[in-house]
Amino acid sequence: MQFKDQVDFIRQHMKRNKLRVATTILAAMMGCAFLIVLASVGFGLHKTITDDVLDNRKVTEIEVPSKVEGEEKITPAEVQAMRSIPHVEAVVERSGVAAEAMAKIGARSGYVNPILSDLKEEQKAGLALSEGAMPKKAEEVVVGYHFAKALLTDEEREASEDQQSESGFVGSLIGQTFELELTPYEGEAEPEPASWTFTVAGVLEEPAKDWMSDGSVYLDDSWAAAFNEKLGTGEESKSISVYADGLPSVGGISEALKDDGYYVYSVTEELGSMNMFFTALKAGLIFVGTIAVLIASIGIFNTMTMAVTERTREIGVMKAIGAQPKLIQKLFLMESAAIGIIGTGIAVVLSYAISMLANWLVPIIIKSSLGEQDSEGFDMVISLIPWQLVVIASIISIGVAMVSGWRPARKATQIDVIQALRQEL
Repeated sequence: MQFKDQVDFIRQHMKRNKLRVATTILAAMMGCAFLIVLASVGFGLHKTITDDVLDNRKVTEIEVPSKVEGEEKITPAEVQAMRSIPHVEAVVERSGVAAEAMAKIGARSGYVNPILSDLKEEQKAGLALSEGAMPKKAEEVVVGYHFAKALLTDEEREASEDQQSESGFVGSLIGQTFELELTPYEGEAEPEPASWTFTVAGVLEEPAKDWMSDGSVYLDDSWAAAFNEKLGTGEESKSISVYADGLPSVGGISEALKDDGYYVYSVTEELGSMNMFFTALKAGLIFVGTIAVLIASIGIFNTMTMAVTERTREIGVMKAIGAQPKLIQKLFLMESAAIGIIGTGIAVVLSYAISMLANWLVPIIIKSSLGEQDSEGFDMVISLIPWQLVVIASIISIGVAMVSGWRPARKATQIDVIQALRQEL
């Protein structure tokens, strides 16, 4: 019997019991769809949290807070050694100022966050500008995206306190000169403020999240000595960040720094533990979904058992004309596999439809419950169906269908020809 004839034979028998076969396919479809949709929630939550982690920081950044042994500071020579590690793009040393900082342009003023750094290294590390250019002189600075919004007049500041709309500096900041007033934090003596004048050369890009506010001012680290001499605040502790040339290099650089005796922290450290948790979660969801597929397999087993019973005489005729037991077994296995394949195909289409509906509807419900202000910038993937999940679910569903039909198919090969031919049609 050719393969085409085998397929026609199976199709004819499936048409003969349309209702029973249809309900069996429905059960297989529901089991497979439940498996895919349930596991897709784990994939969706994993993507949501991973994207949130990656959006909130530079993925190639490796923080080096200190050495493992001893409390001495990391020396310039050690920083230079970090730059020689393969795949290191830049090593940035940043320090703050132990003083209250206020920027002033005419009648406008606002508190800002001064950051002393090597701006050439910052540029290598990927410091991106929305407008302007990197400073070429020590008196030029780069300001945060919301720097202009922080510069308010007294009237605007009072209006904002009354929960009315606030304004800020309007127009381009590029080329604008402002006064940076630094007031040391209170100590034994009354603090004396000091002022310096700077020119805005560039404005940083908008932060990744809508709720983030960037009012920083990036100054060349050569100003640290001048600030210390004028204010007497002492040297501020520095933070060191190593930047890789790509995310795949972060792990290797982190290990190299650990071997050199440094504490390190990078996004890979957080993603590693998070991936381990979500791998276990997704495996658990797939296991629970598989139980639903196994329950659906009971229907396939019953359907195939009844098919063997109903076709006893037909099987006897096939044996009498020379059909081999392997062919008979193959026909019944193909029929159970066909039920699994059809049910799986419908389940995949249905799962994608449910996933799209969940990703559209659930965030709307959550946003409406949180309110407009609390839900600003809210973005969440409820369900995600990667092709790997479809493959795993299909293998499980079709495999279980074939296993369910194996026993009835085996029984069909053991039917006695004489007894089968004696049965009435």
